[in-house]
Amino acid sequence: MKLVKLLANLGYGSRKQVALMFREGRVTDAAGEVLYADDVVAHETIRVDDEPLDPAPGLLLLLHKPVGYTCSTKDPGRVVYDLLPPRFRLRNPVLSTVGRLDRDTSGLLLMTDDGALLHRIISPRSKLPKVYEATLAQDLRGDEGAVFGAGTLMLESETTPLAPAGFDALGPRHARLVLHEGRYHQVRRMFAAVGNHVEALHRTHIGGLGLEGLAPGQWRIATDQDMATLWA
Repeated sequence: MKLVKLLANLGYGSRKQVALMFREGRVTDAAGEVLYADDVVAHETIRVDDEPLDPAPGLLLLLHKPVGYTCSTKDPGRVVYDLLPPRFRLRNPVLSTVGRLDRDTSGLLLMTDDGALLHRIISPRSKLPKVYEATLAQDLRGDEGAVFGAGTLMLESETTPLAPAGFDALGPRHARLVLHEGRYHQVRRMFAAVGNHVEALHRTHIGGLGLEGLAPGQWRIATDQDMATLWA
């Protein structure tokens, strides 16, 4: 792929804008030698304004989503793409969220431009565990573990019972849930079904990936080890 197309696909600008970057000498190799639009060089050696080139297509990104951001490109308020370099929103293939966290939910959010990987992660057949911690409006009543783990709980307006979910009480109004599916507002609706209300919700893990080292609003690119851990 020509460098001018590569940079445009990574969101650095239109073909015309990227061509101007080459003419201005802003695209170089690691040694500072100016590169040209038709050059063929290794991705990791390319620099734009002396900064390493963004990751190639096929990336998986971990983001610690704060409360108040939506998983959308069109919401008029704050969106998760505001937490990333602006050009990430313009990548082709598009960088998409792997599932969603609602505006009032914080925690681990995965993003990828690999459609096959996205569908593999969210597929019900993958049964990847997703771990949530919930702060509740009322004290736990004591039977939530049995109800959530039975595999018979039916949410309002649905016709298929939930898969069994793991449950641990962490305090009178604090609980951890482990889900193997991802229905709309599932955790909130599960607690509503047992007469409680979720005041705060936080996702800590997806598969073997967690938020270690990521403060709210921070992100990082997944490594090969992360990819192996995801499915471990």
